[in-house]
Amino acid sequence: MTTSGVLYLFGSAAPPVFDVANVIQDAQARGFDVCLGLTPTAARWLAPQLAELEGLTGHPVRSEYKMPGEPDVWPKADVIAVAPATFNTINEWGLGLTHDFVVGVVAEGIGKNIPTVAMPCVNAAYVQHRQFERSVAELRAMGVRVLYGEGGFVPNQPGQGRPKEYPWHLVLDAAQELNDRA
Repeated sequence: MTTSGVLYLFGSAAPPVFDVANVIQDAQARGFDVCLGLTPTAARWLAPQLAELEGLTGHPVRSEYKMPGEPDVWPKADVIAVAPATFNTINEWGLGLTHDFVVGVVAEGIGKNIPTVAMPCVNAAYVQHRQFERSVAELRAMGVRVLYGEGGFVPNQPGQGRPKEYPWHLVLDAAQELNDRA
């Protein structure tokens, strides 16, 4: 299959991350060469699947920075998708706090002008914290397409999540559109 571009797919520790294998297959069907990155907690959650996910993508699954001087094991990204993006990931990214690999790469991606889409996965209690809206606004102001609210992810009440209803297709549609424009 000819690839249409390299997609860095980054996931945080929210229940929809358990469906990432299906999302990778969908992205590959769209022609993407997928590289999977996970926050440390998401990597721990998916530890039993990591070898399978590496086999599926053909690339190492990354959750940590490489050592200085080590070659990069991934091809350069054409587009980045961050989903599910937790409250913590959105706020760290919006504030530029890059101690985790995923947030570091996406923060740098803004400066490298890599087209990026993000879709949160947060409950309605978290979004009451004023920093969340500020972080979403900051990311949007820096050119990140944030799929939040109408036409994107709509928060549910705490404890009433519906991970199987997470609209992954919206993330992949946006990534494809951003990639086609580049």
